[in-house]
Amino acid sequence: MADDIPEAAVELLTSGVHVAHLATSYEDRPHVAPVWYNYRDGVVEIVTTGKKLDNVRRNPRVALSVQDDDSGDAQWGVTLRGTATVVEDDTADREIRHRINDRYGADEDEWAENTAVRIDVGSANYWTYD
Repeated sequence: MADDIPEAAVELLTSGVHVAHLATSYEDRPHVAPVWYNYRDGVVEIVTTGKKLDNVRRNPRVALSVQDDDSGDAQWGVTLRGTATVVEDDTADREIRHRINDRYGADEDEWAENTAVRIDVGSANYWTYD
């Protein structure tokens, strides 16, 4: 499904360091929370714990929204919808955490209590404000 993601959206997602908002579902109600992310080849990698992780285990259908702004003036946004999979392999979990920590300038083993999740992107929308 990575072919369905416009190249312009990929460029926005990978253009800098941004906080994403992960939308999960709990008892048919939305739950949205900020997360760090990494985008690679049609897959979003995040690390999380707590309610977000529990929600993904119950219902893997998720959405992720990323926006860039200049002092509150929106510049662009991307919304991705897909299916999340909890990474059970310890080596893969650690590699994802290290990639994300490196992207955000954190120490390699910081946030070790978090669990890696991969989101296979099924569809994407993006917009820019010029």
